[in-house]
Order: sequence, then C-alpha cells, then structure tokens
Amino acid sequence: MRILPLTLMLTSISLAFNVQKQALKFPSIGPTYSNSQPKPLVKDSTKKLVWADEFNTPGHPDTTKWAYNIGTGNNGWGNNELEYYTNSDSNARVENGNLIIEARKENVGGKNYTSARMLTQGKFDWTYGRFEIKAKLPAGVGSWPAIWMLGSNIDKVGWPACGEIDIMEHVGKSLNEIHWSAHSKLYNWPKGTQKTAKAFINEVTTTFHVYALDWSKESMKFYVDNVLYLTVKNENKSIEYYPFEAPQFLLLNLAVGGGFGGPKVDDSIFPIRMEVDYVRVYQ
Repeated sequence: MRILPLTLMLTSISLAFNVQKQALKFPSIGPTYSNSQPKPLVKDSTKKLVWADEFNTPGHPDTTKWAYNIGTGNNGWGNNELEYYTNSDSNARVENGNLIIEARKENVGGKNYTSARMLTQGKFDWTYGRFEIKAKLPAGVGSWPAIWMLGSNIDKVGWPACGEIDIMEHVGKSLNEIHWSAHSKLYNWPKGTQKTAKAFINEVTTTFHVYALDWSKESMKFYVDNVLYLTVKNENKSIEYYPFEAPQFLLLNLAVGGGFGGPKVDDSIFPIRMEVDYVRVYQ
C-alpha cells in the first residue's frame, strides 16, 4: 500500500503541500522481479504459531490486537484516496467468523466514502517470520484492498526509509491481478525502483485465498495458496536498500480510489467488503 514520501509529510504550507502532492505520479507497477514460473512452497516445520486472530468473536474487532488510522491521511499517510477511515462497526466488524472491512458510500469528514484501516502499530510487531492471511477481496472499479507491513520506526525515520512490505494489493480496475512489492529508501515507487511483481490469480473476489510472506534476514518470499510469486533478496548493501532487519507492524485496509486504485470509481458497487478468515504469524 503505497504511502506519501517523507518530503510531503514535512511540508508546512498547505497550498504547497497540495500542489506538490498533485504533481506526483503513481506508477501502476515497476520492474518485475518474480520468478518466471511460480514454484511450490516448501514449508518450514520448525516455525511455531506466535500470534493470531481467528475472528471468532462477533462484534468489534479485538482492541488488544488492532488499532485504527482515523481520517483521510492528508497529513502524510494517505494516497490521495477518496474515503474517510473510521473505527465504526459499520466499517470494521467480526461476523460469521470473518473480519469484515467494508467501504460504504456515505459522506463523512468531507469525503464521499467511508472505510477502515486497521493496524497492529503500538500493539504488536515482528522481525522475520511467516505471515499468513486468508482473505476474499472486493470487486469493482475503485476498490483497493491491501494486506501490508510498515517499519515500526516510521515515526522516527519516515517513509520509505522505514521499509514497506506489500503482501497483497488488488485494484478493481484490474480484476484478479495481484501485486506484491517491497519499498525502501532507494527501492520505492516514486523512483520506480521498488521490488515488485504482479500475476493473475483466479477468483480472488469470489473465493478465499491464503496470502503469505516468508521473511528472513536473507530474503522475503511472497506466496498465494502456497505458490511462490516473488522473491526479494537482501543484497547486503545497506539499510537504505534493505531495511527489513527490524520490526514491522501489520496493516489491513480497503481504500477507495487513490493514486493506485483510481481515478475512476463505480458508485454502483457499494457497499463492498474485504473479508478475512484469519491472520497468523509463525516464527
């Protein structure tokens, strides 16, 4: 889930900020670093489950595990998106054993849509491990669900120096096309140098799939349903290339429009949902 560069976050003059933000170009995809043919996953049986949310308790999501970003993200963490993020049960709730993140067509905070952006920041973070998220994605032009991670030092060093790991991104204008990416200070989307790949996965909006990340000091490997699609290696250069030797927290969100999901939005699709069966972390 791309976020605005640190330079935008530090701009103090509102007009200049808006002009600079509009001038940015959001590339749809950068260089591809995936293997030419997906490979089956060989599981590491030594890893043990260390954290999970099975979403078995109906109602508001577990506040001991999840926090929320509230607002539009115009202070630096947004992507020119069209929704207002809330912590309302209408936008994020547990029902029938699944987490529901729902985007709705309604006016809040000067925006025409609402949704939720949940994160474990300040509650849980991890360095290395296997992350498995079983999810079903929304369909429709303008939808932009994401499962991703950010460095826990983001408030200190900013983005992209903190590092970002995109376990799954999907935009409704390209149905069934899944994106995986890693961003760092020197490998990132404003430069067009992010480590990234994309592939078509059947029926991501009609059935559940398991999106997984195997993360170690040496590399990050991205899977769907135990099939490997992208490997990002630690080139042993510097933290500016591979900051992924430090804690990261997890994010789940459903954006509307924005630099990657837009510019068009089909209002007939709302409400739309990303459904998550479980989140599991192994180390």
